[in-house]
Amino acid sequence: MGKNIGFISTRFAGTDGVSLEAAKCAEVLKRNGHASYWFAGTLDRAPAASFLVPEAAFQHEKNQWIDRQVFGLKQRGSAVTDAIYELKQYLKKQLIEFIHQFKIELIIAQNILSIPLHIALGVAVTEILAETQLPTIAHHHDFYWERPRFLVNAVGDYLRMAFPPNLSNIAHVVTNSAAQEALALRTGISSTIIPNVQDFENPPRIDRNQRRELRRTLGLRSGDVMILQPTFIIPRKGIEHAIQLVEELEDPRYKLVISHEAESEGIEYAGWLQEDASARGVDLRIVNAGVSDPMLRDNADGRISLWDLYPHADFITYPSLYEGFGNAFLEAVYFKKPLLINRYATFVRDIEPKGFDLIVMDGYLTRKTVKQVKEVLTSPGRCQKMVNTNYEVAARHYSYAVLEKCAGTILANFFGL
Repeated sequence: MGKNIGFISTRFAGTDGVSLEAAKCAEVLKRNGHASYWFAGTLDRAPAASFLVPEAAFQHEKNQWIDRQVFGLKQRGSAVTDAIYELKQYLKKQLIEFIHQFKIELIIAQNILSIPLHIALGVAVTEILAETQLPTIAHHHDFYWERPRFLVNAVGDYLRMAFPPNLSNIAHVVTNSAAQEALALRTGISSTIIPNVQDFENPPRIDRNQRRELRRTLGLRSGDVMILQPTFIIPRKGIEHAIQLVEELEDPRYKLVISHEAESEGIEYAGWLQEDASARGVDLRIVNAGVSDPMLRDNADGRISLWDLYPHADFITYPSLYEGFGNAFLEAVYFKKPLLINRYATFVRDIEPKGFDLIVMDGYLTRKTVKQVKEVLTSPGRCQKMVNTNYEVAARHYSYAVLEKCAGTILANFFGL
């Protein structure tokens, strides 16, 4: 019998990794007769299944004030503790109403018990789980100890309590083996690895007629070659390497398109990238106003979707310095696009051994790497062989079937389904 499942996070909107993976999980759960409901501070899900609480957003002014008082400092004042407590109490009431309104039988906490972007929300969820013993999947995309800005803090008591909590009714899920080991070593908590996935059983439907209109919107001409960087503008994405690549390709037809604008932590970085591109003579285009979530399949607002960009790109750059897993990697493979990828730690350990046919860099671009990119861009046969191989490998290891099997095992442990 299907269950009512409550997804909880600060944000379920747009194309950040948490929002995308939550949408995929909901899709798989729906196939198995379960209903999904959404609690967050920012939401673009169906209104009838949504419970919007603006104070749950990590960008909310109350949370931002708390954030400024506790990170980068060793001591917090009593006023900060009071503010966390008051916000936590308010969010607990909202969460309880959410659980009652939608008759929630299982909670999936998406990264809010992993990284302290919203301390009050993480503590509120932890207290409710301890009090209700509701079956819960805590899906961890990245932990606070992986982010330098959280290492000096005045909230060690809260971090030990709720990020993540060690409760018997929680099944912990991580995206890679390094996170699994670190979680066990630091907290004694065991976990299941569920990698990011894509619907490889159903290849994407591509509208060839969109190509001309999309390229016109981006200001590209018929002979231009679109190099796509499908990420937010954040320093850890290593976008300067994509700029260097386009420069060294030495062909004015190559245009670098970045799918997302900068978020708060990338404003200065975005300015530097634009200056760097200009100095190197690289034609850089940034898609404006955010990119809508492709998983929702309802682009009524008319914005460019990430799913509009991938089919019409000629090459993908993904030179990230660090990733919990790497959504853009799977997306490029799903759309059968050749790509350049930096060998970040999770890729080296968990993805590379699977046998993909890729162009890789090891922290810096070499002449050999640039030559390989040129060969793929100018040899349709080489390109086709590469993308077909990668699709087959990914379909074996990162399909929805993998998620369905793992999620089914966890639900069976909770409910005996």
